[in-house]
Amino acid sequence: MTLMTIGYEGLDILAFIAELKAHNVSTLIDVRELPLSRKKGFSKTALMEAAEQAGIAYLHMSALGCPREIRKDYYSDGDWGHYKKRFNAYLRMQDEALATLQTTATRNTCCLVCFEADFNFCHRSLITDLLARDGKMTIQHLRARSRVPSAGRELAVA
Repeated sequence: MTLMTIGYEGLDILAFIAELKAHNVSTLIDVRELPLSRKKGFSKTALMEAAEQAGIAYLHMSALGCPREIRKDYYSDGDWGHYKKRFNAYLRMQDEALATLQTTATRNTCCLVCFEADFNFCHRSLITDLLARDGKMTIQHLRARSRVPSAGRELAVA
């Protein structure tokens, strides 16, 4: 089973949808707590409509988004290690959302979406690290026209 992730930073909505289509994504899972964006086409309703017009289902999972307090502290101190520790503690309390994500990913070709282009500094990599621990799931972090493996992991490249 493979779960993909992508950040929309630096992409317009057409390039973003084209990237999803190029990787045969059937379900886009938005893991932003608040799916709002200043970038045209990436707020919840517009993103859902663009995805659905392309034949891609859209699912918003706010429980897997980073809580405001943790984001706010990270924006002010820039301490990724502290952010990871706090978000991972939060994530361990999201059993229902994680189970839903895992079930959805077993039935569909899924891709998690958030803003940050670099998955190494985005909470979506922490979500996938947790899901991949049992070795049953392969993770592919997509960037426009490429796949980037997580640090320390070998990932399948089609």
